[in-house]
Amino acid sequence: MKILFNVAHPAQVHLFRNALQILMDHGHECRITAINKEVSLKLLDSFGFDYDVVGSAKPTLSGKALELLQIDAKLYQIARSFRPDILVGGVGNAYVAHVGKLIRKPSIIFDDTEHAKIQHSLTDPFVSAICTPSCYRGDLGPKQIRYNGYHELAYLHPNHFTPNPAVLDEIGLTEDDPFIIVRFVSWNANHDVGQHGICDKVGLVKALEQYGRVLITSEGALPEELEPYQIRVSPEKLHDLLYYATLYVGEGGTTASEAATLGTHVIHISTTAKYCGIFCDLNQHGLLWTSETDEETIKKAIELLQDPDLKSMGQYKRHQLNREKIDVTAFMVWFIENYPESVRIMKENSDFQNTYPSGRKL
Repeated sequence: MKILFNVAHPAQVHLFRNALQILMDHGHECRITAINKEVSLKLLDSFGFDYDVVGSAKPTLSGKALELLQIDAKLYQIARSFRPDILVGGVGNAYVAHVGKLIRKPSIIFDDTEHAKIQHSLTDPFVSAICTPSCYRGDLGPKQIRYNGYHELAYLHPNHFTPNPAVLDEIGLTEDDPFIIVRFVSWNANHDVGQHGICDKVGLVKALEQYGRVLITSEGALPEELEPYQIRVSPEKLHDLLYYATLYVGEGGTTASEAATLGTHVIHISTTAKYCGIFCDLNQHGLLWTSETDEETIKKAIELLQDPDLKSMGQYKRHQLNREKIDVTAFMVWFIENYPESVRIMKENSDFQNTYPSGRKL
């Protein structure tokens, strides 16, 4: 089988990287195209993947509209040459749906973002199947396939992830040192329009550092006062750092769900998170809380950081979470390899995902 993967966001490198390797090991011919957004190309390089760049992320709506057409055109040219049997993409990958329709080949989108209204309007009419977590709070119609997991469990499930403490040596920490990761985002994605995060960044950091070292990752420039807190850890090592952190406080939704999936308690600052199924599900597991104000964020952070058993309880909750969910990479490989029969099976018996080989193994 010939499979074309398009990577539109750094998180999608992680989402697909294990499935890509397994599919290639199974003898399938996989081709990767990528959109240059943040560290997506660096991640692809770090994992040794060959890829073709089909465009770059734009900060404005007008720029995004023009880039959509340009990416569609470049992806179409590659697809005409490669002649894939199936196309695969993640959130915001309307390009895959459009090109699949043009070349009359099926396309599969793995989506977990309910509030990405513009992206859904551009994607859903053209795509063949939309795979979403079972906790997804939205009905996408007959094309939707629900699976018992999260995107993050495609690469952070214990079958695929083992934390490496060497990352702590790079920043002068040990496994016993309390530290808090804070993340600020640029707020220029389609689904970020009209949203906001922390207002007083300096005040937040000053409150948190009373309980441990504060490490900041930021998509944009920081106030001068916070520059000493910024870390320069290579992107492929961020998950190791999230695993060992005492607490994560941040605006980035993907990083928030990654930290919680790893058993690190999370306060996610967002005005839309309460509408997202994954955040509600992680909240029910006692791993993530959402906040819309600085005051609410600091109050909850202090409450959590005053618990001496916070880290050990997080790892217990992670173990319980993984017992309830499936290995999402194994599901993705099965679903792609067996398409379209996999659609029929999931429609007739969705519990099949909990029993097929490698589905839920801990």
